[in-house]
Amino acid sequence: MDAEVIHRLHFAFTVTYHYLFPQLTMGLAPLIVILKSLALWRGDERYNHAARFWMRIFAINFLFGVITGIPMEFQFGTNWAEFAHYSGGVIATTLAMEGVFAFFLESSFLGLFLFGERRLGPRWHWVAAFMVFLGSWLSGYFIIVTNAWMQHPVGYEISPDGVAQLTSFWALLTNPWAIWQYLHNMNGAVITAAFVMAAVGAFYLLAHKQEEYGRLFLKTGVIAALVCTLLQLYPLGDAQGRMVARHQPATLAAMEGLFRTEAGAPIVIIGQPDVEKERLDNPITVPKMLSFLTYRRWEAEVKGLDAFPRDQWPDNIPLLYYSYHIMVGLGTIFIAIAVVAAFLLWRKRLYDARWMLWILMLSFPFPYIANTAGWMTAELGRQPWLVYGLMRTSEGYSPTVSAGNGMFTLIGFMGMYLALGILFLFLIWREIEHGPKFLSVEPSAIPPSAKILPETGD
Repeated sequence: MDAEVIHRLHFAFTVTYHYLFPQLTMGLAPLIVILKSLALWRGDERYNHAARFWMRIFAINFLFGVITGIPMEFQFGTNWAEFAHYSGGVIATTLAMEGVFAFFLESSFLGLFLFGERRLGPRWHWVAAFMVFLGSWLSGYFIIVTNAWMQHPVGYEISPDGVAQLTSFWALLTNPWAIWQYLHNMNGAVITAAFVMAAVGAFYLLAHKQEEYGRLFLKTGVIAALVCTLLQLYPLGDAQGRMVARHQPATLAAMEGLFRTEAGAPIVIIGQPDVEKERLDNPITVPKMLSFLTYRRWEAEVKGLDAFPRDQWPDNIPLLYYSYHIMVGLGTIFIAIAVVAAFLLWRKRLYDARWMLWILMLSFPFPYIANTAGWMTAELGRQPWLVYGLMRTSEGYSPTVSAGNGMFTLIGFMGMYLALGILFLFLIWREIEHGPKFLSVEPSAIPPSAKILPETGD
């Protein structure tokens, strides 16, 4: 493999691993605010214990997100120096704001939430939870704005020395691609958190331990999952798809396996793309549906890959196609699970339906897979461009870093991240084993071996 491929694999590995952590923190943040709000509104201390339990899970994920996120910043300079030189005049602004404003806002109030409850009191403790939510979602926005500029560059000019310079900070922040991508991404993060919360609740009920909190987690997770899975389908997923059709039509064609331009184009449910023969094998389609979903007209013409030069096709069409269909397929399954679980909750049968509890408990990894597949769709779809229409990926990597050096550091990161993953699973399992109930015990009564994070008390 040449150096470009190694550098792409290196960044793909580190960013995919890193995003396992912030998607849960960003998703948990609004759910924790909801739990704290219910604690204040109802005067029920169970919701307060639940909020503190999930903030401890949040804190562990936040810690590992920081550890795995910092190397990504350095990779812009080590592995992608040409890209950093070309685009630094634009994206350095939002990356700096994410670190200086959002990260410190989130981390500061996270510390106040975990360690300052007795001094803050109930209302200011709620404010701390809200500020953690605000910081985490603001952080997500600055990162999405950075990525959206690479997908759909706005508010820039090319200076005489050939690099991009920011001309309108407001245009960068209000990039229409960023707005829909942000909403789609953050809603996906809440889906992850909702399924994780429901899975922990199902585990407690199936194990006949801390069942009171198990029912609380199930109810909160299922309701959040129902709302967010439906929103992900419409309007968020629909709007993001139409954005791709408007600004990256070759990407849409590759995602759908559409090799020929068609009026009344079908949408593909199942099929296998054969790039060499430029066709889909064994397709199962819904006639005219792609035209309608994209342009709101049954007979609208949708451009296929034949409408674009071959050197502008995405680099890996099969992987892009399958990533997209995995994301959509899992999203459909999530809707089905959430609807059935919500129906059982409404009928007051969910807590005793062991078959549904098993489904909820075992389904928690799949939102992680769906979110990863969604990001793969976005990044594979942008290829062969690093900055769409401006800079090709082959022009952006560091020419002085050899393939051997890149492979050496990639193997090193894999080893370190394996150790981090084992530690993470151990810490999370310890928290779930202890559960929210032990947070109601006085700090002096808690064995030292159980104290992973310092207690705040009631």
